Amino acid sequence: MPERLYGVRHHGPGSARAVVRELERQRPGVLLIEGPPEADDLVRWAADSGLNPPVALLGYAVDDPGRAAFWPFAVFSPEWQAISWAVRNGVPVRFFDLPYAYQIDLDLEGRVGRPVDPIGELAAAAGYDDPERWWEDVVEHRGVPVFEAIEEAMTAIRHGAVRGGAVRGGAFRDGSDEEGEDPRDLVREAFMRQVLREERRRHDDIAVVCGAWHVPALARKVPVKDDVALLKGRKKAKVAFTWVPWTYGRLASWSGYGAGVRSPGWYHHLFTAASDVVPRWLVDAAGVLRSEGVPTSSAHVIEATRLAEALATLRGRPLAGLTEVTEAAEAVMCDGEPLRTALIDRRLVVGERLGTVPDEMPAVPLARDLAAQQKSVRLKPEPTERALDLDLRREIDLRRSRLLHRLRTLDLAWGERTPGRRGTGTFREEWRICWQPEFAVRLVESSMWGTTVVSAATARVTRRAHAATTLAEVTELVEICLLADLADAYPAVLAALDTRAALDADVHHLMAALPALARTLRYGDVRRTDVSGLSVVTAGLLGRICAGLPSAAGSLSDEAAKQLRDGMDGVHQAVGLLDDERLRDQWLATISLVATRPGLHGLPAGRLTRLLLDAGRLDSAEVRRRLRLPLTVGGSPANAAAWVEGFLAGGGLLLVHDEALLSLVDEWMADIPADSFEDVLPLLRRTFGGFDAGERRAIGERVARRVRGGDGPDVAVELDRERAVSVLPALSALLGRSLSSGFAPLSSGREGS
Repeated sequence: MPERLYGVRHHGPGSARAVVRELERQRPGVLLIEGPPEADDLVRWAADSGLNPPVALLGYAVDDPGRAAFWPFAVFSPEWQAISWAVRNGVPVRFFDLPYAYQIDLDLEGRVGRPVDPIGELAAAAGYDDPERWWEDVVEHRGVPVFEAIEEAMTAIRHGAVRGGAVRGGAFRDGSDEEGEDPRDLVREAFMRQVLREERRRHDDIAVVCGAWHVPALARKVPVKDDVALLKGRKKAKVAFTWVPWTYGRLASWSGYGAGVRSPGWYHHLFTAASDVVPRWLVDAAGVLRSEGVPTSSAHVIEATRLAEALATLRGRPLAGLTEVTEAAEAVMCDGEPLRTALIDRRLVVGERLGTVPDEMPAVPLARDLAAQQKSVRLKPEPTERALDLDLRREIDLRRSRLLHRLRTLDLAWGERTPGRRGTGTFREEWRICWQPEFAVRLVESSMWGTTVVSAATARVTRRAHAATTLAEVTELVEICLLADLADAYPAVLAALDTRAALDADVHHLMAALPALARTLRYGDVRRTDVSGLSVVTAGLLGRICAGLPSAAGSLSDEAAKQLRDGMDGVHQAVGLLDDERLRDQWLATISLVATRPGLHGLPAGRLTRLLLDAGRLDSAEVRRRLRLPLTVGGSPANAAAWVEGFLAGGGLLLVHDEALLSLVDEWMADIPADSFEDVLPLLRRTFGGFDAGERRAIGERVARRVRGGDGPDVAVELDRERAVSVLPALSALLGRSLSSGFAPLSSGREGS
């Protein structure tokens, strides 16, 4: 035959070196490589200095980009080294696997029942329980693999799989058992043989680089008519290809890529380290530990190197492998700490390398726009997770925030907001960002929405607004428009908001919608977003809430009462954000009316009393009067406990500072009948358990003093009004709103207005 078949292990550094040596010796006229033929035009990019592995060929269906596949390449991949050699030497390269246009719709019955792992079979035959260790010993550490021997071994394994019935379906066409082959492999190999026949008519010196599993099938004599029959009638889809960056984390076999390796970082080291493989690796491991504050000296490296080599000698291995250096590092450098070993594994064994592609690489316009914006905001896509703290007062950080939020509307979660600072009412945002290779597919999928990030995000939000069926969906979009600065989406979102608010008669839905709108109005100027037009809709929504709240507060179960309490809390906070006295008076007048409604459940009744007290609409005397009503003899202890829970929820400072109120609650608890106390106790524990530890301690100390007959009510604190007023200008500047100098007694709990 005019061709030489080089059966390799995908991503094997030993195979990569051996293939290059054989190509230098053979000097073929054409090079055939296992891969999708649709990517032939992309081979030339291997000569571009901007294409640095790990990278992957991305193939996707043009009419449905969600149907996509990757073909990754690392610097130590035999296929990549073969391509690089051919480009340097001007040798034509052709991918000769079954076109992805056929594979994407390949529907074969009787798929693999137990896939055969050829390397695993050879390792087991040699007495190894780990195929990777066998490959290291036999191939990686010994240099040149004997391709003829590999072909013979693969042939034996494939025939053994057939006769053992490991895989059902398919057939060998050379007269062997017809049960035992993966049908997909049979179709792929039929196409490969057809390409080989075609190239034999053009060249008399062909080099073939493919997975070792396929070599026996390509070496067999198979009638042309049999291959034609296998390929006949296959459906063909329209597909497109490009190069995209890849990561070693995704190359690792545990991440889901079937032809991956568990230790790409180690294999990269094996391929790139010309000498002193073990010492150089342990030096790098020491660097990882030092970067995390673990003291690691050169003595540690020397001793770990000796231990690794000794372990290899004891085990009869030609050189220390990954197992030996890992055990040596754990024992000598990590002090037996599994977390330190895991750190080395993540940083070195797997690695955190991210490839690059040239800016001129053919890509969808959306991907090009994103790349330009990433450069503009100086936010480099990296495969390692890192923290990003943004100050929205800085122009570049504001643009970064908008970009991350816009990408999230396209289901491309490059960044995740960290808990604790999710509120939009702050100049700071904290993110955790990490770039994933599969985002390339998301960009292709999202191209249907637009050619730029902002236009795609706008179109996506607009479509969601039109399709929204609930008020909550639309209010979420309002906030998204604020965060992502999607001004062109506002008209459609506001129209949908007006429509859904008019159609939704559920007061709970209306209350749940108001906080997001209030945040958008209050903090739109922080993000320099135009939110005009939203205030009218928000005011109308509050008016509908006020109209429907009295009827919604009647005949409540415990669960419904809790839901109403939470909803009213949200509305009260939202009204405070709006900074509109007319709306504030409207809301307070409504809850004043509801709070005095006969038969109102204790939980919302107590909560409304607390809100009115905080707003300065009630004094302490009126609060104590209202507290006595559910605490009177004959009343339900459970209802009284619910009232107290509603009133005290959110903090116990009121009891700490108001001795008279504390005395009233204490006396009521003392008067609860013994047979009712056990029913009330869980509610009280839940209420007081929500207080801060310091508040509970202060309340306990005050109660203890009362029991001992000690200190009476605290003396009222005298405020120096002149000094207090002096800080108001600074507070006004920080809060962005005007503050008056009115003061209320500390015991009343009023807001400083």
